Amino acid sequence: MYETDFWQLIDESRDAADGDPQDQADLLVERLVQLTPDEVIDFARLFEARFQRAYTWELWGAAVLLLDGASDDAFDYFRCWLIAQGREVFEGAVHNPDDLAELVPDFDEEEDGDAEEIGYAADEAHEQLTGLPLPELGTGQPRRPAGQPFDFDDPATLAERFPRLWERFGD
Repeated sequence: MYETDFWQLIDESRDAADGDPQDQADLLVERLVQLTPDEVIDFARLFEARFQRAYTWELWGAAVLLLDGASDDAFDYFRCWLIAQGREVFEGAVHNPDDLAELVPDFDEEEDGDAEEIGYAADEAHEQLTGLPLPELGTGQPRRPAGQPFDFDDPATLAERFPRLWERFGD
C-alpha cells in the first residue's frame, strides 16, 4: 500500500462519516476488510508511523489547549483524531501545531479531538479477515515525545508557543 492509498482510505471514510469519529472507524474497517491481510498490515504500519510522528511535545501542548487538558491517553486519542482529519490537517499540524487554529476552524472540544477507535481499525479488520490478531509491527512508541518538554500548566508559555490557538482556546 502506498501513502496515497492510506490517505485516500482516511479521506473516504471521514467524508462518508460526515466527520463522526465512531462512524469513520466503522467505515474504515469496512473498507479495510476488502483488502488483503498484507495490505491491512501495510495500512497499520503507515498509521503507526504517523501516530509516532505526531508524538511531540509541541503537538501535545496544542492538544492541551484544544481539549482544555490532555492526559497521556487523551493525547493518544487526539493523535488518532489528527490522522483521521486527513493529510493536509495532519501534515500542517505536525509542521506547526499552532496552525491547527486555522486547519480546524470548527473545532469543538466536546465533539472533536478524540478518535480512539480509528487507532484500532486495522486490528479489527485483520482479525475479521484472518481470525488472528494483527501481528506485532515492531514499532514500539518512543519513551518520550520528540522535542523539548515544557510546562503545559503555564499560561504564558502556552500563549507564547501557540498564539493563535491561545487566542481561540486559552483561558
